[in-house]
Amino acid sequence: MPQSAAIISGIQRMVLYETRARYFLVGTNQSETKHRVLKIDRTEPKDLVIIDDKHVYSQQEVRELLGRLDLGNRTKIGQKGSSGLSRAVSAFGIVGFVRFLEGYYIVLITKRRKMADIGGHSIYKIEDTSMIYIPNDSVRVTHPDEARYVRIFQNVDLSSNFYFSYSYDLSHSLQYNLTLLQRPYELWSSPTSPAEEEVNKQSKQDSFDIFEDEGLPTQVVYGLQSEPYYKYVWNGKLLERVKDIVHHDWLMYIIHGFCGQSKLLIYGRPVHITLFARRSSKFAGTRFLKRGANCEGDVANEVETEQIVHDASVMSFAAGSYSSYVQVRGSVPLYWSQDISTMMPKPPIRLDQADPYAHVAALHFDQMLQRFGSPIIILNLVKKREKRKHEKILSEELYPAVINLNQFLPPDNCIDYIAWDMARYTKSKLCNVLDRLSMIAENVVKRTGFFINRSDFYCHTIRPDDRWGDLGGHITASGRVQTGVLRTNCVDCLDRTNTAQFMVGKCALAYQLYALGMIDKPKLQFDTDCVRLFEELYEDHGDTLSLQYGGSQLVHRVKTYRKIAPWTQHSKDIMQTLSRYYSNAFSDADRQDAINLFLQVYQPSESKPHLWELPTDFYLHQKNSMTLPQDRRSYTLWWSPGILSYLPLAYDEVPCEDSMKKVKVKRVNRFEESIDIYTEFFKPYELTAFDDTFCIAMTNSAREFMPKTVGVDPSPFTVRKPDETGKSVLGNKSSKEETLLQRKTAASAPPPPSEEAISSTSEDDSEEDRDDDGSVSQRSTPIKLLTESGESNRTQEEIQQQSVKEPYGLNLSEFPAEKDLHIYERFAHLGESQHRVERTEHINLANIICLEPVSCFPEDSIYGVSPPQVDRESREEFESHVMTGQGQVRVLCRDDMLMYREYVKNRYM
Repeated sequence: MPQSAAIISGIQRMVLYETRARYFLVGTNQSETKHRVLKIDRTEPKDLVIIDDKHVYSQQEVRELLGRLDLGNRTKIGQKGSSGLSRAVSAFGIVGFVRFLEGYYIVLITKRRKMADIGGHSIYKIEDTSMIYIPNDSVRVTHPDEARYVRIFQNVDLSSNFYFSYSYDLSHSLQYNLTLLQRPYELWSSPTSPAEEEVNKQSKQDSFDIFEDEGLPTQVVYGLQSEPYYKYVWNGKLLERVKDIVHHDWLMYIIHGFCGQSKLLIYGRPVHITLFARRSSKFAGTRFLKRGANCEGDVANEVETEQIVHDASVMSFAAGSYSSYVQVRGSVPLYWSQDISTMMPKPPIRLDQADPYAHVAALHFDQMLQRFGSPIIILNLVKKREKRKHEKILSEELYPAVINLNQFLPPDNCIDYIAWDMARYTKSKLCNVLDRLSMIAENVVKRTGFFINRSDFYCHTIRPDDRWGDLGGHITASGRVQTGVLRTNCVDCLDRTNTAQFMVGKCALAYQLYALGMIDKPKLQFDTDCVRLFEELYEDHGDTLSLQYGGSQLVHRVKTYRKIAPWTQHSKDIMQTLSRYYSNAFSDADRQDAINLFLQVYQPSESKPHLWELPTDFYLHQKNSMTLPQDRRSYTLWWSPGILSYLPLAYDEVPCEDSMKKVKVKRVNRFEESIDIYTEFFKPYELTAFDDTFCIAMTNSAREFMPKTVGVDPSPFTVRKPDETGKSVLGNKSSKEETLLQRKTAASAPPPPSEEAISSTSEDDSEEDRDDDGSVSQRSTPIKLLTESGESNRTQEEIQQQSVKEPYGLNLSEFPAEKDLHIYERFAHLGESQHRVERTEHINLANIICLEPVSCFPEDSIYGVSPPQVDRESREEFESHVMTGQGQVRVLCRDDMLMYREYVKNRYM
């Protein structure tokens, strides 16, 4: 039994009741055995008055309480109607409380949808919300601009890519969450710690056991609840007003970004691949309105991407096998921007402020060292050679900043800088972009390593590989942890960045599957079911992040850089480019205002100008522009105190004094519902259908990607034809010659004209770099002609043979071998002798049809069946049930006492 476990939120469903004077928010756990009540005053026109009695009610107590409230709020005794207690809305969580110019609003989650499952912890997506005004109409003080602020606030679509969980901290990585559980509990039981004294007081109340007199020992588990990483929390400001007033079960933190999960079936063994993207709430905004970094080191479009691979056949975090890999994208950490007032497709880049000592870059990399450790590897994909200097301005400023910061760091912990002009390589006729990216990815993964919670690495012992010995990271007693992170950027951090992150993720996925014992070497090939599934996840991930920041889906995808994208992709690219341009020119300003209002970067007030009257939001995000900083950080010792002493490990994951203050510890019984992840996931108290479970509905490699043909190797690591998927029909018409040519040219052949004729508003090409590449489009023409001639020369007989062989796995037109004919003749002879019929006048039916019974019962007919034999133990069990029904209860054993104790704990305590 684990000594520590994550605490599950005790409020997962809630109902809002209203009276004229108050709102009553009744929250309950999933099994509806424990309830809490929150009282919200409606008589205050502009203030928020919330009362939480911190008492846990039973179901009967809540019914009695609501009945008394209903009776007490009627105008006359015995009257029934709307004047009493009325039910307003049902919800699944509180997003927060917000106020503009009038009173407060409460934002509730009214619909949710399960998106992923990690170790029994469910991840939900917000599907719909309800925004309810708290003060009563009789005390409401109206303001003419209130409705406009409400519309701006609701422009942030909470039903689009916002996620939450009741038991899993989404703001932290899997490595942090599992490392927290693996720390020894002695760190929290020190008598000298003042925080532990409070835990001991609480434990005396929590460890009360009605079975103490029975002599049964109580097994104590330490329930842990970590403080979220507020950089990736999007409703932190909305909950700040009530955070210190209400019980922590009422607080539910949401993240913004992407969540996707797919099932990889390896000969029936389920392996779940999960992709998380956490978008930073600091310096958040849209494409051209948020560039570079602010004065606190937070950069625009900063997203932390985490891929989790785990064996789904074992659910528990303690007994299961879990692996993760984290990488980051974000704008170049400098003071720079682009002026969009000129209505140009690609506005010129300008540096807004000189930073000779790299102060803002130091703040940014200090945050990364504290969260990820070292090494920090920068992959800069912006252009190096341009006819008119545009993107090159950023590289010329970033590289000297990194050099300046590295001179003060120890050599082993320096920031690595890799500059690679990906757009120029894409145009080159001799270079392969993805081959170069795979080399970079291999070096990056070897330096940072990855996280896995299993220490028994039998894979490299049974199937050794030379690359495994060079793998970096930090090896612990319970497995391996990732140290450092890859930070990828281009100008927008959208198209090029997503492809680079996919290649690094593909390389890390191979090492993760190899460490889990799923493959024999850490290498994955393109056009396998596994990589296709992973590529689809990353394309959904890239499309979602691109829509959030740029206003359109990806313009250039992995297939574009592999140069196998279809000709129809060109029209799609044009539409995405136009959509991105329209969004940047006309709708980004409104979206930016909505984000500023939702994140409470701007808080409306009577004494301040309105949000839509501000000429710019520069002063909202750059706090040092309004007040002088009190303490200026050192230019040489630019990192936070204590970080260097723990490198290459991340300071946030080390059990030091600062990190221990962010963890709340509670001693609970091991049967306590707040840590019972089995009951939380399987819900034994509910009647559920197997076909409705989430694991059946999720994307499946065997169903979605494996070809539906007979005789196909079911392994997801087998290379398929480029056009062969799970949706392909029987009798595919692609010829052998075409397939061979596609495989030869998939990674090296230049693209058709549609892949190079990229619009000037995309992020990969500028107007000056579009050269005449007519030879590129001509090189793809002979391949098409050769394929067509090959098809025309085939005879009708060959086509018929192929159409028969593909579905059945063999060619029926060939004459059988002599050996096979002898086997068939012997089989036919045996059949003739068995069913031989006597040619006589009187035919005996017994020689033709055998009517002997085949059942194991002595009697088997439509009239009677003898009962089966039942063993003694089964009869005794049945007799005990009969006696219990008659009121005669047998003596309880120790196992019955334990089971009854668990039932009483969960039901009534």
